Amino acid sequence: MLKQMQYRFGKIITQSLSWALSLVLGGFLGMATSGAAAQQPSDYDPWEPVNVKVYAFNDYVDRKILRPVANGYTRYVPRLARVGVSNFFSNINNISVLANNLLQFKLEAAANDTGRLMLNSSFGVFGLIDIATWAGFDKNEEDFGQTLGYWGMPPGPYVVLPLFGPSTVRDSFGYATDTYTNPLNHRDDDLLRNAAFVLQQIDRRVDAMSVETLMSGDPYIFTREAYLQQRAYLVKDGEVADQQSDWGNWD
Repeated sequence: MLKQMQYRFGKIITQSLSWALSLVLGGFLGMATSGAAAQQPSDYDPWEPVNVKVYAFNDYVDRKILRPVANGYTRYVPRLARVGVSNFFSNINNISVLANNLLQFKLEAAANDTGRLMLNSSFGVFGLIDIATWAGFDKNEEDFGQTLGYWGMPPGPYVVLPLFGPSTVRDSFGYATDTYTNPLNHRDDDLLRNAAFVLQQIDRRVDAMSVETLMSGDPYIFTREAYLQQRAYLVKDGEVADQQSDWGNWD
């Protein structure tokens, strides 16, 4: 079992780094190093004209489909059931969190993730009940984009992905890898796999409602700056004050 996990994680790392190297050598990225205070939007958002259009498309889909569905979900589905759904997907995510903490050699956090996964998957009825938090095993937030950042890969340009929203080149690689490590995506039952995906997106949209009231000014700029600051905070584990810009040098 351990050998299979090591093989799978090794394969994930190799594939992701190969994608990153190909993109770099292809010349798609040319980010120059500068201090955080000197950063201009054109430095980290060189594809802004395209990103704005994709953002508008995503906003249209959200207003016409996702938001109404999320509102109906919160109105007609009991809160206890919604909490169970959120807990279930959070428990599935613990697999990816554990893998990325191991890849970053954060062994204490990895032990915590293991405890969460074991407790919630067993006594928590496949993760529907968050027993682990009650027992003192707090939820960690790690993904493969953060792992790449931990090992020195700059984020690259900001990019808005169709339907999935704000990201960077690095985080796009990370998202693809984390999607691969999700066991639900390897189910042979297409109906079950697709239903789980849709339900997870609805759950995420409901979760996003809690921060919508914080948005001010230009929504595109607010979303971009909030996302980039949050990602820098997570990659640096909260140590972002007086740090050199995370953008690095892709030349």
